[in-house]
Amino acid sequence: MKEEKFIWIYDSKNIDWNELQNLYKIAPLGNKSANDLKTVFTNSRYKCFVFSGKKLVGAGRALADGIDCSYICDIAVHPNYQNKRIGTNIIKVLVDNSKEHRKIILYANPGKEPLYEKAGFSKMKTAMAIFKNKLQAQENNLIETKKIK
Repeated sequence: MKEEKFIWIYDSKNIDWNELQNLYKIAPLGNKSANDLKTVFTNSRYKCFVFSGKKLVGAGRALADGIDCSYICDIAVHPNYQNKRIGTNIIKVLVDNSKEHRKIILYANPGKEPLYEKAGFSKMKTAMAIFKNKLQAQENNLIETKKIK
């Protein structure tokens, strides 16, 4: 069996944002509009897109300030291409690009922490968040539900 060659792109000049929207939907990482994805990827210092031929099969980005903090997020891999180390390699590229920052932060979906620990990330004790839709964040087990005494 011939090993598949992937094409790695590090800018967003020729990205089909509707194709990226579909990737996030089937990955499944939720419904993100093409316009929103264009905004967040073009505003991110580092980005990575992976193609099999002309088909987008992986993506990720890092929002970074150049010195203090780089935040890696939105890692998505097409279901038919998962378990081929694409996601792991996207993270590696983004970490390598961010290596001069004092800290690199990654937001992980619950249950995915072991994957990121293998990539060198440690769990944080001090992370806090404000979500626009707090109820949905609680339902998705992203934040702790505060118990009233």
